[in-house]
Amino acid sequence: MFDPSYYRRCQCTGPLKDKEGKPLLDADGKPKTGSIGTTCPKLGKNHGTWAFYFELEAREGGTRNRVRRGGFAKKEDAKTKAKELYDQAMAGADVLSDEKCKDFFLRWIQTKKTLARTTRHGYEEHIKNYLLPHLGHIKRRDLKVRHLDKMYDAIEHENAERVLHRLRVDQLQRDRDDTHRAWVKAAGKKHERRAGRRAFLDANAALREGKKGLRKVTSAATMHRINDTLSSALSWGIKREQAFTRNWAQLVELPPVTRPKPIVWTPERIEHWKRTGERPGPVMVWTPVLTGQFLDFVKDDWLYELWHSFIFLGPRRGEMAALPWTEVSLDALWLRISQQIVEVAYELYGEAPKADSVRTLSLSLESGDNLSAFRAKQDKQRRKWGDAYVESGRVWTHENGEGLHPDWISRRFTRLVELSGLPPVRLHDLRHLAATLSLLAGHDIKVVQEKLGHSSRQITSDTYTSVLPEMMRAEAESVMAVVPRDVPFNVRMPLAIPERAWQNDITVFFAHGARQPKGAWAVGAQTRPDDDLRGVIALAGRGQDDAANAAVKWVRDHCAANDLELVRVENFNDRYPEEQRSDFSLTRFTVARSETPGVGGWALPTGLPSGTRKPRRRSSDDHRKAARAPSSP
Repeated sequence: MFDPSYYRRCQCTGPLKDKEGKPLLDADGKPKTGSIGTTCPKLGKNHGTWAFYFELEAREGGTRNRVRRGGFAKKEDAKTKAKELYDQAMAGADVLSDEKCKDFFLRWIQTKKTLARTTRHGYEEHIKNYLLPHLGHIKRRDLKVRHLDKMYDAIEHENAERVLHRLRVDQLQRDRDDTHRAWVKAAGKKHERRAGRRAFLDANAALREGKKGLRKVTSAATMHRINDTLSSALSWGIKREQAFTRNWAQLVELPPVTRPKPIVWTPERIEHWKRTGERPGPVMVWTPVLTGQFLDFVKDDWLYELWHSFIFLGPRRGEMAALPWTEVSLDALWLRISQQIVEVAYELYGEAPKADSVRTLSLSLESGDNLSAFRAKQDKQRRKWGDAYVESGRVWTHENGEGLHPDWISRRFTRLVELSGLPPVRLHDLRHLAATLSLLAGHDIKVVQEKLGHSSRQITSDTYTSVLPEMMRAEAESVMAVVPRDVPFNVRMPLAIPERAWQNDITVFFAHGARQPKGAWAVGAQTRPDDDLRGVIALAGRGQDDAANAAVKWVRDHCAANDLELVRVENFNDRYPEEQRSDFSLTRFTVARSETPGVGGWALPTGLPSGTRKPRRRSSDDHRKAARAPSSP
C-alpha cells in the first residue's frame, strides 16, 4: 500500500534534544550539538526543504524496507518523486540500491561469457576510457539521459583539444624536417653545419616533448560504438534486475556517421595523387587494369598466390592466416573458411568466425593451380630447412613454415604496393575489389554476399560494392538505348553490314558523326576507322547528342526490319576533348542475329551420336603436374 509521509527538514545545527524535549549531554555533561533537522524552529515557507519516506515489503527476517528521499523545494515535487519511485519499485527496480555505475559496468562485463575476444576487448576499452571516467561516480539508480549527454559533450570538448594538440605536433614535425634539410644543405660549411645540427637536435627534442600525451580524436563512429556498449549494458540491467526504468542510451542523439564509399582509381585521380600525394578517399579500389599490373609485379613474391586469393576470393586477413590445409580440396576445387586468427594488442588468438562467415568458396582452375604451386614451394622449403622447418599446418606461411601474423600480412601488402608504384589501396580494400569484379563479371549480389560471408544482401550492397568505369559505361549505354529520341534524319546510303563483319552471329560497328557546313550533321557507319562507309544519314542536328540519338534510331529501325537484335549501345562522346565535342560524335553498336534451326524432319533423339565423348574433367594429377612444371624463362 502506497502511504508516503512528507515532512520539512533543514541543515541547521544546534543543541540536540531527546523525545521528551530535554537536552542531550555528552560524557562531560556538556550539551550535544548537531543537525536539528525536523526540529528547527525556523522551519517554514522560506526555510528548509521537503522530504518523504514510504515503506516497501519487509525484507527477509522482517526488517524494515524504507525508501527515503529529500531536498525538494516544493511538496508537489516530493509527491511526484515518491509516486515515481513507488511505481519503479512495483515494476521490480531496486530503488534502494546505492551501487555506483562503475561497479555495475564492471559486474556486467564479467557476466558476458559468450563475447568474441575482439568484441570483449572493445567493450573493455570503452568502459575503461569513457564510461568509468564520466559515469562511474553516479549512483546506478540516478543515471539519466542528461548524464550521457554530458559525457558526449565532454568527449567532443576533448576532441577539440586533441585536434589543437595534433596541429601543434604537425607544426613541430615540419619545423624538425626544415631544420634537418638545412643541416644537410650545409655540408662542407663547418660553422653553418654545426649550427644546423644544433637547431635540428633542438627541434627534434621539442617534437618528442610535444608528442607526449598525444591521443587520437574520438570519431563519430567511435561514439556510436561507445553508445552501443552502454546500450548493451543498460539492456542487460533492465532484463536481469530492472535496474533502470529505460534504456537511456537509446535516447541519445549523436553526430551522424557516413560510411565512406569506395572510390575507383581513375586516370584523373591517379594524376592528382601523383602530383599532390592526396588520396581521393579512405577506401580506394583498383580497376581491372591496375589489378593486373599489381599481380604482374608480385608474380615472383613468395606470397604471390596469397595476393591472388585476396583479389579474387575476397577473404579477411584473419581467415587467410588461419586457413589449414585440411580445409582445402585441390581435387574438388574448394576451400572452407571455418577459422580465423584475431589480433588483440598484437597478441594472436584463434577463434571461430561469426556463423554467417563460415562458408565454402569454390576455386577456379587458376586458383587451384596456384594453391598446388604454393604447396610445392612449401615442400621444397621443408626439404631445405630440414628439422628447423615449423610444421604449422597452415596454407599460408613464411618460408620456414611459421604462420603469418595478420598485421604482418597488411604491412607486407602495403610495402609491395609502394614498391609497385601503383596508387595505394589497403589490404581490406581488396574485399571491395573482389566484390566489384564479381559484379562486373555478371554475378548476382547474392553470390557476392555468400562469397564475402555477410549476413544480408544489404550489407554487401552498401559496404563492398563500388562502381567501376566499365559498369558506369554499361549503365550509360543502356539509358540511351532504352529511351529513344525522335530526331529527323535522311538516309543517304542505306545501312548494309557485310558478311565478313559477323563473328559468331555478332557484329560491332561505329556510327561516327561530324558537323557539316551550315549546321548540318552527317553520320556514317563503319566497322573499323579505316573501313569503307556502310551507310550514311544526314540531319539538321543541334549537337553531338542529336547525332548520336539519330544514329540509335537509324540502327534500331534497321534491326527491326532485318530481324536483328540491338544488344548494346555505347556513347563515347565524352572521349572527345572539350573543344571538339561540338563538332563530333561517336557511338558503338553491338548487334546480334539468330537463325534458329527448325525441328522439321527430326526424329526424337535416342542417344548421342557415335564417337561423342564428354570432355574430360581436370584431375588432381593435372594440378600436381602443373605445380611441378618448370616456369618458362
